[in-house]
Amino acid sequence: MGVISLEFRVVIWFRDMENTEGFGYRKLIAYQKAKEVVKRTYKLLKKFPKEEQYAMCDQLRRASISITSNIAEGMNRYSVKDKNHFLEMAYGSLMEVSSQFEIAEELGYINNADRQNMDVLIDEVARLISGLQKSFKNE
Repeated sequence: MGVISLEFRVVIWFRDMENTEGFGYRKLIAYQKAKEVVKRTYKLLKKFPKEEQYAMCDQLRRASISITSNIAEGMNRYSVKDKNHFLEMAYGSLMEVSSQFEIAEELGYINNADRQNMDVLIDEVARLISGLQKSFKNE
């Protein structure tokens, strides 16, 4: 009977591995909202001048994608220390995006409403990442 039970768990594990929706990080609100940061970043970068395509635009693309990447990687780590390390990196990248959009506004690349809308989303993601970190401290 123990063998059948073990066999059943193995089949379910492989079935879950085949289902791409089974990756837990995709279900996190923090990850979903961080994807919104990426999409909104790409949309706003279309307003930037051509001379910024390989400077600030490139940095903003990499920083915004780093947020989702680090959330995903952190959620698939086993230790709480590793999870928190990657969440800290995601938070740092989020603050980098915030800082660069502030500068972009001051340079006239985006307007105040664009930056404020991004700040609202960034603030939400920051709180969600902090909440995830707090939840792991209780483990």
